[in-house]
Amino acid sequence: MKFVHFLVENHPQIVELTLEHLWLVGVSTLFAVLVGIPLGILSAHRPVWNRPVLGTANVIQTIPSLALFGFLLPLPWLGERADRLAILALTLYALLPVIRNTYTGIRGVDPAVIEAGRGMGLTGRQLLLQVELPLALSVILSGVRVAMVVSVGLATIAAAIGAGGLGEFIFRGLAMVNNQLILAGAIPAAILALSADFGLGLLEKRLRPR
Repeated sequence: MKFVHFLVENHPQIVELTLEHLWLVGVSTLFAVLVGIPLGILSAHRPVWNRPVLGTANVIQTIPSLALFGFLLPLPWLGERADRLAILALTLYALLPVIRNTYTGIRGVDPAVIEAGRGMGLTGRQLLLQVELPLALSVILSGVRVAMVVSVGLATIAAAIGAGGLGEFIFRGLAMVNNQLILAGAIPAAILALSADFGLGLLEKRLRPR
């Protein structure tokens, strides 16, 4: 009951921090999609780029989140605003699943279908836009789904550099040894992650080729 009373009393702040959290996750996921899908396509069509691109994305994943925030802090313009820095860091972490699934989806298209498209006179660009991407869309969306769920969790750490979001409650609760504050940040973050996973999962199933 105490926790429910706490939620009611702090409802405006919880909503505000949840919106900040959504902003960080939404913008970083969008950037990851805009950068990751072209890199995945490049890796699938130009095998020489596969190892460098996926290797770099894998290395980024191994860097602890707080360490990455620290590495980016000295950068001009980015370091001046915590939200910019957090969005860049979250984008870098979200790249791997988007790139990998785009590569897997494009490479998984039946070669016979591609040959049939070439036989119909389609150019490489037309094959990509009209054949490969539509058939690989559900696999690509699966990568976006993973990226978004990961970003929801990592965005809580962005509060450590003052970027806002639900992590503010968690860090404040840890400092004060207050379970109510920790839960006020952890529960909405978990709900956001589960909602994103469920919603994108449904969309992925609808877009799956039959």
